[in-house]
Amino acid sequence: MLTNMVILRVFSLQTRPYDLYTKAKSQDLPKLWYGSNTRPFPSVAFGKHSKMDFKVIQYDVWGKFLGWQDIEGATLQLCPNSQKILDAAFTMGTIYQQSCTLEVSALLQRTPEPIFYEVFLQFEDEKGNTQLWPVPITNPTIVTNNQAPPLNQALRRFFLVDGLSGRKGNLSNAPGSVTLAKELLLSVHLPTTVPVEDPPFSLTVRYATHRIPEIAQVSFSVSYNQSPGSAQLATDISFGVLGFLAVLYALLETNSWARRSRLQNIDFITILKFFACLAGSLANVFFMVTLGISVYWLIVFKGQQFSTVAITLPAAGSQAETNFIIYALCALTLKSLDLLHLLITQLMVSIFLIDWEKPKGKPTMKGGPTSSVSAWRIFLIANEWNEIQTHRKVHPSLQLFAVLLLLEVVGLKNLASRDLNVSLQPEPNTYQAPWSPILRFGIAASVWLVVAIVQMLMSVGLYQRFVEDKIHQFIDLCSLSNVSVFILTHRCYGFYIHGRSIHGHADVSLDTMLSYLRKEEDNLCPLRGLEPNSEVQTFEVFLTDRTRTFYDRILLSLMEHQRGLHSRPDLHEQRMKGYHALNWFLVSFLEHRYKDMDYIVKDKFFSERIMDLEFQEPGDFSILYNDDGALFSRTLFYGHELLLLLFETLLFCAVDFGAQNFVLSTIVTFVVQKLVQMVRDALGRRNLAEKTLVDKQFLI
Repeated sequence: MLTNMVILRVFSLQTRPYDLYTKAKSQDLPKLWYGSNTRPFPSVAFGKHSKMDFKVIQYDVWGKFLGWQDIEGATLQLCPNSQKILDAAFTMGTIYQQSCTLEVSALLQRTPEPIFYEVFLQFEDEKGNTQLWPVPITNPTIVTNNQAPPLNQALRRFFLVDGLSGRKGNLSNAPGSVTLAKELLLSVHLPTTVPVEDPPFSLTVRYATHRIPEIAQVSFSVSYNQSPGSAQLATDISFGVLGFLAVLYALLETNSWARRSRLQNIDFITILKFFACLAGSLANVFFMVTLGISVYWLIVFKGQQFSTVAITLPAAGSQAETNFIIYALCALTLKSLDLLHLLITQLMVSIFLIDWEKPKGKPTMKGGPTSSVSAWRIFLIANEWNEIQTHRKVHPSLQLFAVLLLLEVVGLKNLASRDLNVSLQPEPNTYQAPWSPILRFGIAASVWLVVAIVQMLMSVGLYQRFVEDKIHQFIDLCSLSNVSVFILTHRCYGFYIHGRSIHGHADVSLDTMLSYLRKEEDNLCPLRGLEPNSEVQTFEVFLTDRTRTFYDRILLSLMEHQRGLHSRPDLHEQRMKGYHALNWFLVSFLEHRYKDMDYIVKDKFFSERIMDLEFQEPGDFSILYNDDGALFSRTLFYGHELLLLLFETLLFCAVDFGAQNFVLSTIVTFVVQKLVQMVRDALGRRNLAEKTLVDKQFLI
């Protein structure tokens, strides 16, 4: 009884019962503490769904032995629930949490007098003999004094409800307060197959005192832990190596930008460009590392289906899990900056539509437009360009629908639970383990990428081949309209789409246009390419400084006329003169009329294509590089699918970190997608109208 009285004083050892216990000389007095282990804990193997077989010895408050009992669902759990759910606590590998609020009076009626427990693990050794191993008890709320044993010596006994200590005056009086075990935590250290001095099983009990009318919050949980090993070291090495490569790639991108802009010195804009490129590269690094970590844990943890359970997930709220979330949020932040950088660069693109159509009549005014050349072809090309500015290889709404379908309806989200269950549709009335943010990220990001890859393969391999390819249809439309597109993304670098009609005119009747198409189908006319006997219509352009200076001189006068929209009565005539001057200059340049501003056409070296860099700077001649891959799509969303895809993936997962709800993540991602698309459409339309002189009211 004296030992039990010491156990009841859960908040301090500086009590009268403990003083009497330490002074007692009787050898028959039950021990309060477990001493140091003289033999290591043996090797015990647990497989998937193996039950941890615990037994308890029960004593009443007088020290009377009440017998042995198997620990099942409600033996140590105060929260009521179904037997199936309560038994899940003792299934190996299942991280278990149950909490509830109960009336203190109900707990007292359930256990009017305290019952004391000693817990043991029952297992079979290598020879098949049944063994018992004690499970140490830890009470972190107890205050020790100098006479207490070392803290590494754990208690033997504990209780759940004590209504005895709160009785005043007489034991027959009603208690004024009740001491109860508000938190029970069963800790399992993996692996259990390696003999160790400290037992891998321990029970932590936290107590609290409540008055009778109060409501008490109680919980029972099972956690698993293991030595961190080299996981963090491997993560640090990955960040170091990939981060170094990201810096090199950012330097390469900045160098390419500086060469294409013909900058000789490093200025503030160059430094800003470097950090913008670095943000995008580091975002990719953070994403690759976080995806690798999550997929690793998904495979090694959930893969323990037919082997001994030896690996567990990082504990909830642990440093490893916190670091993982920080990595993912850093990736989202940097990728958001990368997206902002993309929007700024695309919305500052200089684009001009070159009209090759020759007039059939006399001009109505000197240097002005001719009555025989229709403006609708220019309007048609401008509208088509405006339409494809936000065209993508992946359909955003279909992407969200497919991902949500796989996660919620098919049930892939159930793979993110903190247990070894891999069932996509768990049985009803079974315990649902807490979600792991690491596994949820791995499942969501993997599903998102797989769906996107399938969409791109279907789009490129089937839809664009047999239904519609808007990028190459735009090139064909330019040829039919006799309009070329000249794009400058840098000061001296850009793209050229050769749309000059091989028939000489495009402003013709329907019958004539159909006859043109039949001639092309029957190979009765030259090829559409810029050079003779060539089909290449798209080029990368690398201009000389002289050519760009002449281009800027004409463009500057055109922009000045635009800024003075209401200041001069002859503004319309001046704008048309500027437009025709720029159109005439580009036509003359492409027809090799300027000997001091000529160009050559060549292929890029393989290394130049891989590095996206031009080794040869234009000297006296500009360079047009043959482009078979329609690289002008880099000025559109179409050419940056990976950036948009990673941004949406990270946004989807980041919302799920906070909400633990894939439906809400889908809604937020959809709204952000539409917002980005609206901004790109509106500002891109404005830039197109400003640079091509096609009024916004004609852009549908």
